[in-house]
Amino acid sequence: MNVDRLFESLLAIPKSELTFWQEMFMRFYRAWFEADRWQTYFKGLGVTLEVTVIALSIGVVLGVLVASIRVAHDQQYPGNRNIFLSIADKICKLYVTVIRGTPMTVQLLIWGLVVFASSREFNLVGALGLGINSGAYVAEIIRGGLMSLDPGQTEAGRSLGLGYIDTMRFIVIPQGFKAILPSLGNEFIVLLKDTSLLTVIAGKEIVYFAKSIGSNTYDYMFPLLITAVMYLIMVLIFSRLQSRLERRLQKSDRR
Repeated sequence: MNVDRLFESLLAIPKSELTFWQEMFMRFYRAWFEADRWQTYFKGLGVTLEVTVIALSIGVVLGVLVASIRVAHDQQYPGNRNIFLSIADKICKLYVTVIRGTPMTVQLLIWGLVVFASSREFNLVGALGLGINSGAYVAEIIRGGLMSLDPGQTEAGRSLGLGYIDTMRFIVIPQGFKAILPSLGNEFIVLLKDTSLLTVIAGKEIVYFAKSIGSNTYDYMFPLLITAVMYLIMVLIFSRLQSRLERRLQKSDRR
């Protein structure tokens, strides 16, 4: 392979005589090509995507549940309050307040070193922690989108004989989804990048492997730069897909 031959030829040159670019190439070669280390990065990337999907699923389920409870509570008619719904609403408010008011790193440490201290499934514990954190933000995004709609939409559904669930399903949620899509997309991007925090509880994702390569080569610059570029590419790809979905929804509105 030409790259291997070039590296071997540069090894014969004294380090003091190497040009800046030759030295950079050797450092990049050790971080990416040597011992097929590029496969390690993609192994970590696979774990990162897997954790993101699990955490996103947990976050969406929690977010929809919490948002539904809070919206249902806020839309109750005066004098016709459901005590069980009020209790559930207070629990949801407490959950959102605590999660949004404490750092993600601290939450992960609590999950990994306290709640599941005996578990060795660091990636799953991290995914759970990320999902519970994301659920609080998703809940507020969904609740804000639903509450921003004209109350007349809900009343129109009721006047047509639809129950609360059917009104939300067929009238309110489809309109609210278009309004909250950009915010949900941003939350997914934040969640994707937050997977890098799994290293604090020994989660083995892409940053973990990059640090491992850096410790083997005694050079952290290129392993971390490669990791940053891989994250950037993933974010750009998702942002592109999100933009296409938003444009498609806008076209359907014009029709």
